[in-house]
Amino acid sequence: MKPSLRTGATGTSDFAVGEEHTIRFAPALPAMLSTPALLWFLEQAAIRALEPGLEAGEISLGTEVNIQHLAPSPSGSPIRCVARLLQADGNQFLFQVEARDERGLIARGTHRRVVVSADRLARKLAR
Repeated sequence: MKPSLRTGATGTSDFAVGEEHTIRFAPALPAMLSTPALLWFLEQAAIRALEPGLEAGEISLGTEVNIQHLAPSPSGSPIRCVARLLQADGNQFLFQVEARDERGLIARGTHRRVVVSADRLARKLAR
């Protein structure tokens, strides 16, 4: 990791809720943003926050998620996910994450990532 990454660094991930991001709970209800799809975009925001601090050959892996999915978002809704670095401890990073649609806050929580060598991880997975 480069020493330039500081607490408060942010990353964002913007998307529009597409059919591939939705779940339908009952025929009478419209399709809405699924929690697993939302989580993927929250992770992308944290990845983007870390990218400027990565050295060549480093990647980050998600290790912990604590998310409250607070409100539904129907198909077509524009969503902005933001990750803000709260704490850095060696190669471990804790983020505050949140997502908003045009009506307001739809999710909040924390997400932890670890930075590792991609080559070392590949060797470990090959064993």
